[in-house]
Amino acid sequence: MVNARYIFVTGGVTSSLGKGIISSSLALLLKARGFKVTNQKLDPYINVDPGTLNPYEHGECFVTEDGAETDLDLGHYERFTNVRTSQKNNVTTGRIYSSVIEKERKGEYLGSTVQVIPHITDEIKDRIKILGNTGNYDFVITEIGGVVGDIESLPFVEAVRQLKREYGKNAIVIHLTYVPYLAAAGELKTKPTQNSVKNMLSIGVQPDIIVCRCEKELTKSVRDKISLFCNVESNSVIESIDVPTIYKVPLNMVNEGLDTQVLKLMDMPSTTPADLTKWKQFLYRLDNPVNEVTIGIVGKYVELHDAYKSISESFIHAGAATQTKVNVKWIHSESLEDKSKEQIQEILGQLDGILVAPGFGSRGIAGKITACQYARENNVPFLGICLGMQCAVIEFARNVLNLKGANSVEMQSTTPYPVIDIMEQQKQISNMGHTMRLGNYPCKLKPQSKTALAYGKELIEERHRHRYEFNNKYLADFEANGMLATGINPDTNLVEVVEIPLHPFYVGTQFHPEYASTVESPSPIFVAFVKASAKTNP
Repeated sequence: MVNARYIFVTGGVTSSLGKGIISSSLALLLKARGFKVTNQKLDPYINVDPGTLNPYEHGECFVTEDGAETDLDLGHYERFTNVRTSQKNNVTTGRIYSSVIEKERKGEYLGSTVQVIPHITDEIKDRIKILGNTGNYDFVITEIGGVVGDIESLPFVEAVRQLKREYGKNAIVIHLTYVPYLAAAGELKTKPTQNSVKNMLSIGVQPDIIVCRCEKELTKSVRDKISLFCNVESNSVIESIDVPTIYKVPLNMVNEGLDTQVLKLMDMPSTTPADLTKWKQFLYRLDNPVNEVTIGIVGKYVELHDAYKSISESFIHAGAATQTKVNVKWIHSESLEDKSKEQIQEILGQLDGILVAPGFGSRGIAGKITACQYARENNVPFLGICLGMQCAVIEFARNVLNLKGANSVEMQSTTPYPVIDIMEQQKQISNMGHTMRLGNYPCKLKPQSKTALAYGKELIEERHRHRYEFNNKYLADFEANGMLATGINPDTNLVEVVEIPLHPFYVGTQFHPEYASTVESPSPIFVAFVKASAKTNP
């Protein structure tokens, strides 16, 4: 019995073609037709999860409500569909092998020789089916990371082959490829796509739909050629041309008939067109701003913008909500270290707002603290997230409370003074074996605080990913000198939000509001921050 229909999205030719965006766009279109849809990512790397990966390696580590550290594509899924994901939505090779080895040690295979087929592939299939078997979804869209032909992806593609055989028309494969345009020849080339599909066929998988990433429009002759040599219907050759924003991809997919073809191939004809009214309204506001601001993101991984993907996307959501064009200026925190006031002014002086980004480790901390001080002393709207809040608290302690040794254990190398643990390693909460707070936690907001006004309510829940907490031993001193704890975890009394009420907008959040921001539900604190930044514009 099949409780849901399965759509697999694979990639060929090269990585970074946008499998996650195609998967998210299709999910949005099917949801807009009234179906219940969820997305899933299978990652071929051997790490159990991306929580320990350097952001330079794999971009942002996205955190779900249930505390799973996952691939950044899950952020795309949520931003497009407004459907929350969980631990079940991201599976890695490391997790698959870990589970199989654990079962073998317990004797669950009854002495059988444990092999890739059937044991690893069966485990993959079980993980794919978990969401479908809940009965909560009509479609499960599963994206397979990497490129077909990579040795790491082979067990996943083999599992897809078996599931297609088992489920017939209830399982289809969408293959994303690249159709390059050679300027010297003046034409699009289909050979990379043909070779990519041959790779799929050699593993026993025939793609049902081919999505062609391209810089130029596909001509009819090119579509017909791909259809002929790759053994798919002409209507199953879908153009995915470059667009200025990923949020226009769903409209292109509607025009190409991707959702219609999917339903046709799966014998699920639908006369209900996708209702994209709200999506089009979002794009209209995005394309027609009435304000413009420049906001600096101060971080230590800024060379790779994907390291802060949810933050940059949250600015797009908040910008559309307020009809404000948000120009992001990426500032490496180390570039602010050992600089004169004049040099700091030159770097930060043209900004309408400053966001100090999350991160781990002591590198670049001094620059983040400098950014916090500049925003506080110059009345520049400020938002500090996680480590950004931590830096704001330490800066205030050093320069307002005159606690020159204010620090945390992780940052001890940044000051010559005896360490005063303004932020302390939390030990009372552990999640998934880490001394970290991960996932959703409640926060009680102080009435009439900027954060409470932004959210429009006093009890909220937001996602966390951090090791350090505000040391309540110093709370009275902070509040007596103008930095208030305006958000408190009602269960543990831990500080979640700090504000300076006399500042136009100076907010630090222990949680990560960017994780929950979507097109349909922009992060309230980002919206408030963009509004405050726009007020500084002449």
